[in-house]
Amino acid sequence: MKQKLTKQLVDKLTCSKPAGRQFVRDTVCRGLCLEIRSTGGKTYYLSYRNSEGQQRLKKLANAEDISPAQARQLCEQARQAVVMGEQQAVETAAAITTDEFFYERYLPYAKTYKRSWDTDLSVYRTHVAPIIGSTPLAAVGYDEVAVLMTTAAPKLKHNTLYRLYVLVRYIFNCALRWEVAGVLQNPTNNYKIKQSKQHRERYLNRAETQRLMQAIQQSENTQLQYIVQMLLLTGARKREVLDARWQDIDVERRYWRIPFTKSGVERYVPLSDAVVSLLERVPRFDGCDWVFANPKTLEPFRVIFHSWDTARTRAGLRDVRIHDLRHSFASFLVNAGCSIYDVQKLLGHSTVTMTQRYSHLSQERLLNAANTAGEYVQLANSECHTSSTACAN
Repeated sequence: MKQKLTKQLVDKLTCSKPAGRQFVRDTVCRGLCLEIRSTGGKTYYLSYRNSEGQQRLKKLANAEDISPAQARQLCEQARQAVVMGEQQAVETAAAITTDEFFYERYLPYAKTYKRSWDTDLSVYRTHVAPIIGSTPLAAVGYDEVAVLMTTAAPKLKHNTLYRLYVLVRYIFNCALRWEVAGVLQNPTNNYKIKQSKQHRERYLNRAETQRLMQAIQQSENTQLQYIVQMLLLTGARKREVLDARWQDIDVERRYWRIPFTKSGVERYVPLSDAVVSLLERVPRFDGCDWVFANPKTLEPFRVIFHSWDTARTRAGLRDVRIHDLRHSFASFLVNAGCSIYDVQKLLGHSTVTMTQRYSHLSQERLLNAANTAGEYVQLANSECHTSSTACAN
């Protein structure tokens, strides 16, 4: 509703309870509006659209404190301040480079919740910074994204290239969500790259597991045998095992508390008899709370790749990654007849879809299932043949 706001009109205006509140726009001053609430309160606002075209309200004063004429003066001043402020914000945003936004805003935010923030940092430094790092954030568009992706493509596998695309997209989504002035849309919107649906399937069979056990016992890293067995017996992630503390292990109640997981929430891993037996054999060091501590530093291992690579090569399993031990744990359970939902719980997945990637049924189990159908068909054929013979006689 639009009307010329006068003192008499403002005093008379009311709002019914079902409506809750309503607005009356002044026909004299552009942007001035009066909010009338069902409780009786009345407030003057400046109504305007920001640089992104979004409707905004800026409170001016309570109607009982000022006259309509004074409200018009406040409205004019506020509208000028908004215009000047937005212009200054746009100019400031134009001066903010992609590097500055990443290091000063995105990275500190990522460190508060993202365990893989150091991976983001490495990817940004290697691929993003050389292409658009010095470009004003608000000036990055489709062309800049296309150059970035085509430059990185020959150096990266498809899945790694897709993760680079996701990082760039997320950085600009953050800029939009935080309403960085000048950033009006995500420049990756029109650049499409498909995620590969092919997932690597590799898990250990019984014979391979035995060879691996023999190889890790010969390792110069005396802790490797315990770390690998813990990975195979629990399906935990490598970093979860390497960072395990004795204070989080309750043998009496038979659980291991992982306080900070990939998903950001704690989870509890049940301790099987085999795990309890393993923990009893793990060497303990005075004053050290880490379960699988490096004997030289009494701190968690940062990397174990060299000793792992030596052991897997010795076992003839050069293609097996540490993460494949998690795949193997899930496969052991499914092949033993465990429910996919039980496996999901043990792996700590939020959805069963993710679990299905890890839990591959063995070829032997699938063949036995297929043979069951064959047995039914053969039995039916046999009965039919017997019946036909009897009828002929």
